[in-house]
Amino acid sequence: MRVLFTTLGSPSHGRAQLPLARALAAAGHDVLVATNPTLASVFEKDDVRVTACMSEFAPQSFITPELVEQVMRPGQDGEGDGEQQDAMARLMFHIVSGPMARKLREEILPVAREFRPDLILRDGMDLSSCLTAEDLGIPQLPTPSGTNNLVDPAKVLPGLNGLRKEFGLPTQEDPLSLVPHGRIDYVPAAFSFAEHLPPSWAYRQTVTVDRGSVLPQWVAELPTDRPLVFAALGTALPMIREMAADDKDAHALFPMPDPVATLRSMIEAVSRLDECTVVVATSGIPADTEGLPPHVHVTDRLPQPLLLESVDLFLTHGGFNSIREALRTATPMAVLPQFGDQPANARRVERLGLGREITEGTPDGITTAVREVLADPGVLARARGARLAMLALPEIDSAVADLQKIV
Repeated sequence: MRVLFTTLGSPSHGRAQLPLARALAAAGHDVLVATNPTLASVFEKDDVRVTACMSEFAPQSFITPELVEQVMRPGQDGEGDGEQQDAMARLMFHIVSGPMARKLREEILPVAREFRPDLILRDGMDLSSCLTAEDLGIPQLPTPSGTNNLVDPAKVLPGLNGLRKEFGLPTQEDPLSLVPHGRIDYVPAAFSFAEHLPPSWAYRQTVTVDRGSVLPQWVAELPTDRPLVFAALGTALPMIREMAADDKDAHALFPMPDPVATLRSMIEAVSRLDECTVVVATSGIPADTEGLPPHVHVTDRLPQPLLLESVDLFLTHGGFNSIREALRTATPMAVLPQFGDQPANARRVERLGLGREITEGTPDGITTAVREVLADPGVLARARGARLAMLALPEIDSAVADLQKIV
């Protein structure tokens, strides 16, 4: 088979696709990844071809005053957390099924016509490949991403049908025409985070993705006579925040959370957990570490999946990659969501009994939530149940035969 992957967003989107791309390449299939220059490096060590045919991911470039006014309900000021999250979701639906899909199609369709794929495995944010697959008469499936968890097929159908008319394709009446052959996930149906998409093809979450990963020696020397807490803010927010800084007009129209302030609150909160040992990964965000108590250890980055195997609690932003890794290692979570799918993921974590959603992002609120999770044996028991359900899924290599049948 010739398989075309599309990847955009943050590096976590590419890392979610890597196990599947590796399995297909190892089985002898021709794999081409269409992405942008920033994410091309995610795949450079693997036996797949990469084309950096896409522009750098810049969703803020599609935000205009007219669009913001269109997606805001009458009388809504967007100042409350719930209102802001709802407005962001509506804005995302408009962008990914309209102007963003149109631009991505311009960049991906020529590559697809030249490569002639038998199958497209698309990024969850790439709805243009739904149209490309219809144009070429081939199947397409979305790969695991937070966008799949958030997208409501009924809300993106009008935008996609508008593009179908524009490009001379038949319009669709069924919202699930978005996923006519299902979707790929790395969690079992009972623990699905997708609000609107039905369960489909699920495979076992890979323990590690980055080859050759090892923990630094100083981690191996941490005390083990107390709970170990790992805190991380992820990679997407710093990246999007940096892009927003380059487009101040878009940021003013739709401001994003400040990762520096969020990290500061997280570090202040865990500094109060003197009954624990804490590791904080900053993802390169500037952090003031002067005067930190000895139980807090701050680093830029480390192999998160490896550390989670020995962690008692994960203080996380709630990105879908991080949540899946915590499920795979039976790690209870305290989730401090920032944007996108993260608020919905945080609520789902709490509903599933896998941890707590932090609704008060102050140092006091974060500290309280962490201690509540650590003190609740039911959360750990539920997390262990989730890991067993994850381990009962078929291995990722079995996806190859399933995809061959679809083709």
